[in-house]
Amino acid sequence: MSPSSVIKAEELMEKLASIEGLHSKKMFGGHGLFHEHKMFGLIDSKGIAFLKVEKGTEETYTTEGAHQHSRMPYYSITSDIYANQVRLLSWTEKAIKASKSN
Repeated sequence: MSPSSVIKAEELMEKLASIEGLHSKKMFGGHGLFHEHKMFGLIDSKGIAFLKVEKGTEETYTTEGAHQHSRMPYYSITSDIYANQVRLLSWTEKAIKASKSN
């Protein structure tokens, strides 16, 4: 478990504390982010946070500067989004919705 992923997971969970039913779980050197047992995000071993996106909405994220995690349907949380609580919560709620649509 890298210190970067632990710090980012703790920090992000604090920022998202207003959303009930969230928890994180250590996975593969990083963390999985869950809402009611559905994975909506992840933090890789480098401490980079990613949120799940619905198919067809990827351009919304790439125009903000987000990049895809490998071939998975997860896109990075940009520093601008991370710094803006309202937008971070909005992106997170979209990711939670995407996680439940499968």
